[in-house]
Amino acid sequence: MARTVWDSTVGKKTVMAVSGLIMLLYLVAHMIGNLKIFFGAGEFDHYAHWLRTVGEPFMHYEWTLWLIRVVLVVAVVAHAVCAYQLSRRDIRARPNKYAHRKPRTSYATRTMRWGGVILGLFVVWHLLDLTTGTVHPGFRPGHPYQNVVDTFSTWYGNVIYIVAMLALGLHIRHGFWSAAQTLGAGSRTRDRALKAVAHVLALLLTAGFIAVPVGVMTGVVS
Repeated sequence: MARTVWDSTVGKKTVMAVSGLIMLLYLVAHMIGNLKIFFGAGEFDHYAHWLRTVGEPFMHYEWTLWLIRVVLVVAVVAHAVCAYQLSRRDIRARPNKYAHRKPRTSYATRTMRWGGVILGLFVVWHLLDLTTGTVHPGFRPGHPYQNVVDTFSTWYGNVIYIVAMLALGLHIRHGFWSAAQTLGAGSRTRDRALKAVAHVLALLLTAGFIAVPVGVMTGVVS
């Protein structure tokens, strides 16, 4: 049964919807945590340390954090694989372009695929920059506040982050509504409300994430 569901288009769309919602919940929590940087180095560094001790003493040091990471990796891989396979199916079903133009669609809809690629590349850079420090000159383990300030004190760090967050906003704007349709939450009476929620979520998350580099650039965070 699992194989039958996975092989079907509806099954892949369902996997995409569920994995997308898992990532969305993480993004909301991650944004709230990021905003703690405006309360100073002590508050932000303490929060980063707390993430590694969640669940103690029942959970060992960093076990909860690694559990979250594993769930996210599974969600990201499942989301990306399903998106790629559905895209290939769409191309095989329609190898030739339409003779007439398709009806006008939103900018977010037309850029979902490229947005996903941009976000995938950003996640790799973000981890190498602020988690492992591989591409971060002067990276200091155990000092997340200073590492964040260092990253957003460079022009390229700001450009990469802000472009990725704009792509994220567009992705969420269309993705949330699509997930609701796939999971059967949409209807003629609820569509307007779902679209409004999608717009609000996209706006809040984009603004919340971009607030951090803007705070560093303006000197509010230093």
